[in-house]
Amino acid sequence: MGRVDELDDLVAAREELRHNPLNEVTASVERVTLADGRRLVRKQLRAPTAASSSPSGPWAASDDPRHWNSWRREADAHRDDALRGSVRGTGLDLPPCSVEDVEGGRGAVLWMEDVEGTPGERFDLADHAALAAGLGRWQAQGPLEAPWASRGFLREYSGSKRVAWALVDDDDAWRQPLVREAWPPSLRSGWVRLLRARQELLRLEESLPRTRCHLDVWVANEIRRPTGEVVLLDWAFAGDGAVGEDVGNHVPDAVFDLFWPAERFAELEDACVSAYLAGLREAGWRGSTDEARLGVLASCVKYAWLLPLLLESAGAAEHAAYWRAADAQHLYAQRGEALAHLVRWCDEALALARCR
Repeated sequence: MGRVDELDDLVAAREELRHNPLNEVTASVERVTLADGRRLVRKQLRAPTAASSSPSGPWAASDDPRHWNSWRREADAHRDDALRGSVRGTGLDLPPCSVEDVEGGRGAVLWMEDVEGTPGERFDLADHAALAAGLGRWQAQGPLEAPWASRGFLREYSGSKRVAWALVDDDDAWRQPLVREAWPPSLRSGWVRLLRARQELLRLEESLPRTRCHLDVWVANEIRRPTGEVVLLDWAFAGDGAVGEDVGNHVPDAVFDLFWPAERFAELEDACVSAYLAGLREAGWRGSTDEARLGVLASCVKYAWLLPLLLESAGAAEHAAYWRAADAQHLYAQRGEALAHLVRWCDEALALARCR
């Protein structure tokens, strides 16, 4: 790939790539073309500073290697040969990457392969199943015992969201035309039920068998190579999680951001859960199928904040899904159906837990 300290001098063209601009860790993500014609993805990570725009905000960077938003984690993950070795033969992959530390400990620069293949936004059902099977094979290996691996991600991340929770009990919020017309009538009582069960769902997820997790598995972080492997990008949150937790993130996110139709939510869920369980078994996992499925279902708690945010945003003049303009009626209908499906996940998770 070339010496990382020389690569910036070779950049002939830059193209900014979509990323979360709220996250204090990410300074920039660019596709760069070098003078010799090679293309790489350059991602700059930023250490927390006193001048941070939101040092205590929900996306603040952390120096704690166990914190869910540790600024160094992605650089450390790419440097970890054991992590790279652990995905070999699973059907998953990491992009080749060179890491450059910024002088003075102010950050790091990742120079990654510009992976060619089918992006997750265009995955068909077979691609989604291949991703889930790969996760199963990888996670059959058990917990990730690396000093940089996150701990307690689900509780910390979901607890960091600052939304108007009271809107869930606000009659006027539910009378908004967009909400009234697009959402199923049962969603309000169902979401109240999910919110009341938040702590129980978190404890349930934390009680399940632990394994290595990516913790940001969704279509924008997935590319399937022509050779079949699914490359996972953005390892910034990776660490300890429950068996099934990554699948429980992948499926709803595909629907919420309009990359999979809500009408086919159950089809995507069935394909991914079946493939995940098969991958676990193929790689020698001997745990309980019910516990793996429970890990998928109980992860619905991660989205507890989303419905109140949508209530708060319903009156906006413009709407977007993953920073793309979206028709408000279609967006709310799709998300409403997906939210109703997560209520069913919540109910099933609590029922399964009572049978443990």
